[in-house]
Amino acid sequence: MPATDRARRLTETAALAAADKLAQDVVAIDVSERLPLTDCFVIASAPNERQVQAVVDNVEEKLRALDAKPVRREGTQEARWVLLDFGDVVVHVFHGDEREFYGLERLWKDCPTVPLPDEVYGPPRDQTAAGE
Repeated sequence: MPATDRARRLTETAALAAADKLAQDVVAIDVSERLPLTDCFVIASAPNERQVQAVVDNVEEKLRALDAKPVRREGTQEARWVLLDFGDVVVHVFHGDEREFYGLERLWKDCPTVPLPDEVYGPPRDQTAAGE
């Protein structure tokens, strides 16, 4: 069964919240067919622990506004790989080095991605380079 509408709404909100705090390489994966515990993963990374924590705080704030509270939080002390489990959605915020090492996208490569709003990706790279 594909991800529920609520899971997709939470996924989109989490991705936008991460992007708002300049998270890098934000992706969403629909794991509902393979994992009975949750519908979607949101995966994002940041270059340092302080920014990882800023992304985590913003995701929690934005999802709380949708009456979603994490049932489990792990990794906030070290801020190298933070996992926020909202039931329908699990958000992974990595320090860049950990993301590359663990490669969650490779583990779940057979699952479909969830389309995200253009705002998650920022301006096209051509426009960014032209503005420099």
